[in-house]
Amino acid sequence: MNGDSTGRQGTPPPADPSWWVFHDSGAHHSPGDPLPPLPAAPPWRRFKPGAPGAAMTVPVPTESTEADRRLGKRRGGTLDRKVLELVNAAIHLRRPLLVTGRPGTGKSSLAYQIASELGLGRVLWWPVVSRTSLRDGLYDYDAIGRVQDAPPPSSAVRQPVPAKGELGNSRPLPDIGRYLTLGPLGTALLPWARPRVLLIDELDKADIDLPNDLLHTFEEGEFRIRELERLAQSRREVSVATADHAAPVTVRDGQVRCREFPVVVITSNGEREFSPAFRRRCLEVEMADPDERRLAAMVESHFGEAVDPRAAELVRGFLEHRGDSGQLAADQLLNTVHLLTNGAADADDGSWEQLRDALWRSLSTDSSP
Repeated sequence: MNGDSTGRQGTPPPADPSWWVFHDSGAHHSPGDPLPPLPAAPPWRRFKPGAPGAAMTVPVPTESTEADRRLGKRRGGTLDRKVLELVNAAIHLRRPLLVTGRPGTGKSSLAYQIASELGLGRVLWWPVVSRTSLRDGLYDYDAIGRVQDAPPPSSAVRQPVPAKGELGNSRPLPDIGRYLTLGPLGTALLPWARPRVLLIDELDKADIDLPNDLLHTFEEGEFRIRELERLAQSRREVSVATADHAAPVTVRDGQVRCREFPVVVITSNGEREFSPAFRRRCLEVEMADPDERRLAAMVESHFGEAVDPRAAELVRGFLEHRGDSGQLAADQLLNTVHLLTNGAADADDGSWEQLRDALWRSLSTDSSP
């Protein structure tokens, strides 16, 4: 089932340019592995952390279930050359990638491919819905929970006037850091030694203001936590949780600023247009429907040697069906290959064809609830 990167059997693929750092090789690296340095950012995209100190080491994921689920065995060759060029340009320029395309073309998986090959750790996933705000991506503060956890007031002894950060009757509030958690965007903007990968999934579902609300953060690589800024005179450093669910990190003076701007992958299904100001700050990538070579690579990545030999014929049939009936997604093919591999085609041809046609229902004409 293997084809070459040009889609023509027997023709060797062109060599990758020397400036590329991401090659869609299918390799997997951990942040703890010896890793080559990434290219320096252009002068206008270099950020100096607000607090002194050593750069933070990207944590090694405790498990890679999510990447394995999305990428399979991480075989390469699933991306078009044009996509590779733009991904590498975004890494060099430290600019977000705005990835468009029909459902099932691999938009979200691109973030996991980059993180896996370059050893950038766990992907920080930020799924967007209609109610999502910028604050949701930066941090969450559970003020109500903090008040509820405060000890009951003591009324036996006359108490002094409460100070800042305390309730009446000398009811001290618990440590604020226990109730602050950095979101996916906020965690990505910590001063990591190597950039993290941030996936902002389906931004086109957001409220109309969110894309433009992101512009300042994208441009400056920083944000402020107002609740901590108010404490800065009395307490400059606070430990808070992150979206990594790993060890807490220290925030100084209520400010978070990156050292290396994250690799930001923004996906969109094209349900809305974005403003020129937003698009100017992104590199736009359109993921085309996967051809036979890419589909074969996806099947091999997920099924490996266990794939049924008839899968190659199934890939060709899928392409013909997609051309005849309109929109189909790659996961519809993977579902069918899974059933084929487990013997669903062995009973009788008529039942298998009916099942296959049901799995390959065109998404463009789907009116089911």
